[in-house]
Amino acid sequence: MNAVIKFMKRNYKILLFVAILSVALWSFMPGTQKKSGDPDRDMVLLELLTYVIEKGHYDPAAIDDTFSKGVYKSYLEQIDPSKRFFTQSDIDEFSKYEDKIDDMILAKDLTFFDLTNTRLLERIKEAEGFYKEILAEPFDFKKDEQFSVDYEKMPYVKNDSELRERWEKQLKLSVLSTVTDKEKLQDEIAAKNTDKGKAFEPKKTFAELEKEARESTLKSLNDYFSFIKDFKRDEWFSIYLNAIAERFDPHTYYFAPDDKEKFDTSMRGSLEGIGARLQKKGDYIEISELIPGGPAWRGKDLEQGDLIMKVAQGTGDPVDIAGIRLDDVVKKIKGKKGTEVRLTVKKVDGSIKVISIIREVVEIEETYAKSSIVNKDGKLYGIINLPKFYIDFENKDSRDAAKDVALEVERLKQQGVEGIIMDLRDNGGGALRTVVDMAGLFIEDGPMVQVKSSGKKKEVLNDKDSRVQWDGPLVVLVNNFSASASEIFAAAIQDYNRGLILGSKHTYGKGTVQNIIDLNQFVRDDSFGDLGALKTTTQKYYRVNGGSVQREGVYSDIIMPDRFTYIDMGERDTDNAMPYDKIDPASYKPVRNNFAGVIAASKKRIAANPQFKLMDENAKWVNAKKDDNIFSLNAEKFKAEVAKNEVATKKFKALNDYKNSLKFESLPYEKEIFKKDPSLAEKKERWYESLSKDIYVEEALNILNDMQPKSSGKAAANVQKAPLQKTK
Repeated sequence: MNAVIKFMKRNYKILLFVAILSVALWSFMPGTQKKSGDPDRDMVLLELLTYVIEKGHYDPAAIDDTFSKGVYKSYLEQIDPSKRFFTQSDIDEFSKYEDKIDDMILAKDLTFFDLTNTRLLERIKEAEGFYKEILAEPFDFKKDEQFSVDYEKMPYVKNDSELRERWEKQLKLSVLSTVTDKEKLQDEIAAKNTDKGKAFEPKKTFAELEKEARESTLKSLNDYFSFIKDFKRDEWFSIYLNAIAERFDPHTYYFAPDDKEKFDTSMRGSLEGIGARLQKKGDYIEISELIPGGPAWRGKDLEQGDLIMKVAQGTGDPVDIAGIRLDDVVKKIKGKKGTEVRLTVKKVDGSIKVISIIREVVEIEETYAKSSIVNKDGKLYGIINLPKFYIDFENKDSRDAAKDVALEVERLKQQGVEGIIMDLRDNGGGALRTVVDMAGLFIEDGPMVQVKSSGKKKEVLNDKDSRVQWDGPLVVLVNNFSASASEIFAAAIQDYNRGLILGSKHTYGKGTVQNIIDLNQFVRDDSFGDLGALKTTTQKYYRVNGGSVQREGVYSDIIMPDRFTYIDMGERDTDNAMPYDKIDPASYKPVRNNFAGVIAASKKRIAANPQFKLMDENAKWVNAKKDDNIFSLNAEKFKAEVAKNEVATKKFKALNDYKNSLKFESLPYEKEIFKKDPSLAEKKERWYESLSKDIYVEEALNILNDMQPKSSGKAAANVQKAPLQKTK
């Protein structure tokens, strides 16, 4: 159902209070239209936002001095993440408000925002002179200098002289990185031409490449400062509002009108470009998700966690995107189908890589459930991949994740499969109702998840269909990025002892539910224009055993090493995430399965597998390198360090080159469709190719083999029967 309607039905008393509040707010409303950026509008928006959060949030934080300090820190980090605008004297002036923002919020006092915003704009204007002067002359890369990009630990500069020096070192590192990339590209082109017998083209000198790099960096910064001049007050104010909103929890967020429109577009599933979701991280942009089926996903070079540092159009010069707004980076990455974009990214292990991607339109079909069959040791198995828990709330007859998975299960059964893999890796969640229905395909009727709203009794969501569509062997693949609805499904399968959870040590750890609230519904007319919307946390969900997945996630029954094994990721790595807690368990009856032997056999295989050993070694190396934030600004030392990292990572290339001997195939009905739609066949073939290189899927199939009964050809969910377990 519509999120706003859902919120209103469950919280009508809260909305009544807010409606009363809006009457008080009308006193701010003159007869004429208020323009964007008007202080009166900002005061109304501030009061409305905080009031709705306090009354509608599941567990709102107290707006006190601790809250104030959190807002203060978060806001300054967002407006000057690389500490290249403010000086220590500015911070000394700002700091007197550090524990007073809570009082200013309640008093609708904008003094702190006005002061910081005015000063920031002044500092930005001053910085224009810095970078143009610095980039006008060649850098001296023979000096033995270093620069740290650990901006969080970096102190603010004392004066303008130190500020200029910081700019110089930042720009020097950017130019040196670009030159090194250009030299490497020249070497690769020369090697290819030599292999093909083509004439050798003279390489450009270091000085020529350095000049090109400075010019492209200058253009990038010119574009950035040109954009900043057009940045409106209400856009800066939205940043301040979100510094406030996000202190309640990481998933409470204010959408300005333009942002709300973009959010609605993303919810409709219309994606274009390279097929990646991006988020701001410090001075750069992080890959937060790869869309299955998209060009970035198929290319396999770009990964979640990669930081985009530069963007180039085709053969054009790369543009440094440090400090550029997310929206503008997205615009640079987007483009017409068939055109090339080159991304310079910093990998999780600290290495720098240039990745070429041909843009495409990423169709919504690629986010739907899909399945494949595979023969393993004479037995046929099925794998279902579900990228998200999708649903159309406006049309109950349209397809949704639960209905589509049910259809795929039925199709696999018709092929005679003897076990099923549910692949929920990188599935960030979605609709709560769909996961309840989907879990019911594998478990008899009973509770699937418990939901609790603030100040209310828990609500137990049951699958009411006693029919079990699949009662055979089942494994669920998860990773660090399996979140929300994926965690509900995995937890239900685990609590009912219905199957085994395989993958990363634990899932993401998001145990909260959010709703979108249109703020315009609380004002009398449009005198203030569009006020945007608020996404706020209204509920927490719990496993049927009473435990929360919040922060903790779901722990895998069988842990398989991955690149992030030794790095804390997910909700547990966020300082203001809601806490883990427990409630009373629901009444449920676990299945009488004993997987002890299956788990032991898998652990033994994993420990002896050279590929998993190499993956674990890679994970340790990634963990050791993740905090390497100091770079030499001496050309020879910088290139030597790059070369050293490349040598160290060569041994891990085998992880990408790995290929199993399994053959994944389409179902008969799909083969008929492929005759009419070759492009769909191509997309599925790429998926099958990725599965043939997937060691995690290979081990999941080994586990399904171990789950097969020893005395019968009929599929079963266990190898041994155990006494009925008591409710946990």
